[in-house]
Amino acid sequence: VQLVESGGDLVQPGGSLRLSCAASGSTFSTDAMTWVRQAPGKGLEWVSVIDDSGTLIEYADSVKGRFTISRDNAENTVYLQMDNLKPEDTAVYYCNIGTYWGQGTQVTVSS
Repeated sequence: VQLVESGGDLVQPGGSLRLSCAASGSTFSTDAMTWVRQAPGKGLEWVSVIDDSGTLIEYADSVKGRFTISRDNAENTVYLQMDNLKPEDTAVYYCNIGTYWGQGTQVTVSS
């Protein structure tokens, strides 16, 4: 399985971004997908998870109400809509399936 994240950028506080994670491999539609982030100088922080059908979703308290995870199994893609971004959301964002990880996409929230 290969995962490729995209959509990271520099954005002002209060702004929005939509991250995408495109997956190759035959197991995408049967696996839960997770977003994880790593802020500068800090460890990995779990952000959100969506099950294979898209019906079971959970968020970290730090992003609840601001981030929305979704998936399109026909396109083998999972998304993370991030609204009302804060400087503390600055991090490299990774998507994950099982033991597979993407290369990450940088999100910087700064004025």
